[in-house]
Amino acid sequence: MKKLLIIGAVVVAIFVLLIFLNNAANEEKLAGNPYGTDDLKQETIDQLDDENYQNIILPDELDEKIASGEPTTVYYFSPTCPHCQETTPILMPVAEEMDVEVDQYNLWEFEQGWDEYAIQGTPTLVHYENGEEVARWEGSQPEGNIRRFFDEIVLN
Repeated sequence: MKKLLIIGAVVVAIFVLLIFLNNAANEEKLAGNPYGTDDLKQETIDQLDDENYQNIILPDELDEKIASGEPTTVYYFSPTCPHCQETTPILMPVAEEMDVEVDQYNLWEFEQGWDEYAIQGTPTLVHYENGEEVARWEGSQPEGNIRRFFDEIVLN
């Protein structure tokens, strides 16, 4: 019985230590994050140090940018979306290589974006000009389609 109590105490101590370490790691990641809040879902926190998710745009900033009429390309994604996890590591390096600025809008954190921008699924890439949507694609896309979108729509 005594051994069982000791084993139980060790297991509890390990769980407490794991929780403490996870919280400490999250606090470190949250420092200076682009969302401007510490109240983020774990899936978003996990992406904060991912080089493919470093151009986050907040809802007010996006509304302002689109309203200004400035050409704007927005990638609507969710950290929980397997198609986004497949597409983003292709999309963002191609955008960088082709010198296309792609703002990233996290629908997991800013759910109002689903209705506000008529998003049916993720990932979705939309290009706006003069405050209006010009073109969009939805779902996973191969590199060739991404390049074609940038060439024909964004850089045209």
